[in-house]
Amino acid sequence: MKLLDSLITDFLEYLEVERGRSERTIRNYDFYLKRFSKWAGNPTPKKITRDTIHRYRLWLNRLTEGREGETLKKSTQNYHLIALRSFLKYLARQDILSIPPEQIELAKQSKRTVEFLEAEELNRLLSVAKKKAIGIIGMRDFAILELLFATGMRVSELANLKIEQVNLKRDEFTVRGKGDKPRVVFLSDSAKEALKSYLAKRHDTSPFMFVSHDRAKAGRKNTGPITSRSIQRIVERDATEAGITKKITPHTLRHTFATDLLLSGADIRSVQSMLGHESITTTQVYTHITNKQMKEVHKKFHGQNRE
Repeated sequence: MKLLDSLITDFLEYLEVERGRSERTIRNYDFYLKRFSKWAGNPTPKKITRDTIHRYRLWLNRLTEGREGETLKKSTQNYHLIALRSFLKYLARQDILSIPPEQIELAKQSKRTVEFLEAEELNRLLSVAKKKAIGIIGMRDFAILELLFATGMRVSELANLKIEQVNLKRDEFTVRGKGDKPRVVFLSDSAKEALKSYLAKRHDTSPFMFVSHDRAKAGRKNTGPITSRSIQRIVERDATEAGITKKITPHTLRHTFATDLLLSGADIRSVQSMLGHESITTTQVYTHITNKQMKEVHKKFHGQNRE
């Protein structure tokens, strides 16, 4: 019987080849599962029992990391358990005896909240970027912000976007998100014009929609794609210049995209599809922000008996 470390390697190869999972996902699963194997002493799968899982969860809950010595967040603990549960499902499909995956329950955690931009904040952010859209870098940065808000794309999806993917005539195109799953996103008129202006200014032969324009590499025709970290810095810089004090990331614009649709009356199933969420539960995180009916009930009935 193979030991756990060897089976984990088989599982990671299965994720890469058969399931087409991203490099980042595989790297995370590798970390979580190797941590469990090291803690458990690299046993055979049949030696993993309910007691093993109970003791591992206690260990995770008490584990401290970083300079401050903080314990792991419940969400981080759950990432470890989700990876382990997926691994056990793989073992079951391979007829390898171990603890049933359904016996691993996730830690209860507080409901997730999302940060988004109010309409006035969004307008200020885009206005700052538009004023600087004179040279090629300013045009690129403005197009990035417009596209993030117009499509709700993840930052990694935008960084890897290629020119050939985007149909500027049809105002829509397909992106591949988590798990290499395709979905259709749509361009607003302002995003389309920003992209057109930026592409008209480009003279390189790079296939990527957004490139670095590194002055140190100015002589090269084939410029590399912009990085996710660079996009993060663009968003942070323009948000600061716009006087927005809360922490803003590219993902904040994804949240703003979803919130804007729901506040305008879009149904949650359509928003789920446009965001590329596999489960409607993930999309429902926005509903407490956008529940117009509850707001109307409060306005109509609250304080009626007050003198």
